[in-house]
Amino acid sequence: MNYRTLGRTGLRVSEIGFGCGNVGGMLVRGSHEEQIAAMQRALELGINYFDTAPSYGDGLSETHLGEVLTELRPDVGVATKFRIRNEDVSDIRGAVQRSIEESLARLGRESVDLLQLHTQITEERGAGGRETVGVADVLGSGGVADALDAVRSQGLIRFAGFTGMGDTSALHQVVDSGRFDTVQAYYNMLNPSAGVAVPEGYAGQDFQRLMDRATERGMGVVVIRVMAGGALGGPAARRGHASPTMGGAMVPGGDYDADEARARTLDYLIAGDVSSRPQAAVRFALGRGRVHGAGGFLRRGADRGGGRLLGQGSATRNGDGAAA
Repeated sequence: MNYRTLGRTGLRVSEIGFGCGNVGGMLVRGSHEEQIAAMQRALELGINYFDTAPSYGDGLSETHLGEVLTELRPDVGVATKFRIRNEDVSDIRGAVQRSIEESLARLGRESVDLLQLHTQITEERGAGGRETVGVADVLGSGGVADALDAVRSQGLIRFAGFTGMGDTSALHQVVDSGRFDTVQAYYNMLNPSAGVAVPEGYAGQDFQRLMDRATERGMGVVVIRVMAGGALGGPAARRGHASPTMGGAMVPGGDYDADEARARTLDYLIAGDVSSRPQAAVRFALGRGRVHGAGGFLRRGADRGGGRLLGQGSATRNGDGAAA
């Protein structure tokens, strides 16, 4: 296992992390024995970064991860998330405080290494009829950044991050603010625009090299959707404990069936020591020098993780793919 430093946090994390999400499903629907076995295998492979969220299985992922960590007692880093919903905007600080306290109770921990905003960010709140937060909700007085500073001052978290989904212009503003330590960037072989320039008229969302902008400002970059939600995973993507169906697209105009069809055109990459499409997808993500981690198995299903961890930086492997 290789390790990378997660931006200015100084945390050393495995290139590939363990994703505990609903897409891969192990930490949501697996048995306790299976979860223990999966975690032990991850640790043997050197994984030291585990990513979860309250929304994964309505708290089951955090609960199960906490149980496994309590039993095995490894020295690893844990990242979780929170959402800001419409009813929370009148008291964002209170919403963040309640969310992290509830997450810590499920995890059985006094603190986590990284807490991340998991609501899409748009120029204005509720853009396009979606449940989003506006830039002002994130950076304004009493907003998300201030709320994260508050829980950090209490010792409940070490670092603060956000998921880079929403309006491209809004995401760049949040990166430029300097208020966050990490960003989760949407980056895969079907939409590489967070890491490379794409042609004019590109059909997907253009993230305009968000990863480069973040690293230039000293932020850690965690790649998400390495497997494009499973579309790059091949026939095995929906087996085992994986979510049997996919929800709405994460990017405008996205369509899972269309993405699967596009993914099949990339099978020419399976040659030499690249034995599968998922392997090609993970290599693609890790090939970016400014990515501090990538993966997708145990968050969704099948990739892989010293130093004192996140206290570190890494990627997750959850069939969906994530990197830190």
